[in-house]
Amino acid sequence: MRRILITAGLCSVLTTTSLAGPLPAPVTDDSYAPVNAAEAALGQLLFYDPLLSGNREVSCATCHHPRFGTGDGLSLSLGDGGIGLGPDRIADPDNPPEARVPRNAPALFNLGAHEFTRLFDDGRIEADATRPGGFRTPLDDDMVTGFASLLSAQTMFPVLSADEMAGHVNENDIARATRQGLITGPGGAWDLIARRVAAIPAYATDFMAVYPTITRPDDIAFTDISNAIAVFMAAEWRSDTAPFDAYLRDATPLPDAARDGMALFYGPAGCDSCHSGAFQTDHDFHAMGAPQIGPGKAVKFELHTRDEGRFRVTGDPADMYAFRTPSLRNVTLTAPYGHTGAHADLASFIADHADPATGLAHYDISQAILPALPYDDATIMTNPDEVAAIAAAATWRTTLSATDIANLVAFLETLTDPQALTGGLGVPATVPSGLPVAH
Repeated sequence: MRRILITAGLCSVLTTTSLAGPLPAPVTDDSYAPVNAAEAALGQLLFYDPLLSGNREVSCATCHHPRFGTGDGLSLSLGDGGIGLGPDRIADPDNPPEARVPRNAPALFNLGAHEFTRLFDDGRIEADATRPGGFRTPLDDDMVTGFASLLSAQTMFPVLSADEMAGHVNENDIARATRQGLITGPGGAWDLIARRVAAIPAYATDFMAVYPTITRPDDIAFTDISNAIAVFMAAEWRSDTAPFDAYLRDATPLPDAARDGMALFYGPAGCDSCHSGAFQTDHDFHAMGAPQIGPGKAVKFELHTRDEGRFRVTGDPADMYAFRTPSLRNVTLTAPYGHTGAHADLASFIADHADPATGLAHYDISQAILPALPYDDATIMTNPDEVAAIAAAATWRTTLSATDIANLVAFLETLTDPQALTGGLGVPATVPSGLPVAH
């Protein structure tokens, strides 16, 4: 990644449209995998159905809701053990969560595009033709076949997480199976979820109608459930009709501030050195010096609250504190920002992102959106050695004036796609399980 230092005065001279760097090619239908409408409709019901969670209280939509830009508006989510939706979600006083979800809930836009071959902030699931099922995952050689896409394989993680959807070991059979390491095979966590779904006549009928290989309820496997959910997400949140897309396709004019921000983004600020391509991501991993708040990603026997990012996947010291470049589609509506959602405001995030050392030194956790829990979420940020390590790993710095930041935000607003935000199918009024739907 290139290092660029730009003075505020120089920025004001260079931010003209004529000096913008090469722009990405427009998105086309060929950018995406084809979608089966009936499969997407089935996936919609499953996505919003709490039936897939251990305690039947949390759906995929709890943390990925269209009302909040396919996130939840929180810095760190409350899955199992929470009450309410979005920024209003709080801990259940009668059954509070043991911990916050350690990373910010990512947006779901364009995940059906062919170029998305790595998922999650650390890329712990990625396409790899040499691995079982064609994917590299933490299950390694135990990974089962049947997942039709990387996006489908991604769904295996939240349902196995105690703090997201599974619940805790003394609460339900799925949580117990997960704790015992029983994931695949008869009686494993995935099989238990599939049996729940198969026991509901409406789901059984729909699965048999959508998948010719399913001729009876007992044929339904977790991979069939995840495949349907993946197709729904791919269809529902395709995002390529924003003003920026119109500009790329037929030069539809952008507002002056947005045009200046685009020139800066694709020019001297070098934003496109990472946020490249049609979806403003290189799908690679970079240490950007983002604040670390919350419980971190330590394994059970470790006592720290660090999140070491891609390093935990590769073991390569060069990957310490490196996280996957997020797509910027609809970014103005997907706050909070950063892998822990440490910034609630986009402009302040950009300012700290441009100067990580200063941003880390002055970071105030009060800007994070964290439902009250009796945990110390600032352990790392109050430890000078930990903060220094994060700052030292950062690989990029630039200097931006207040006007530059405002223009960049104006450009990023042109990536907002109202059509993608509403989706094609929307939120169902009811789901076959009869459980409450998060509206």
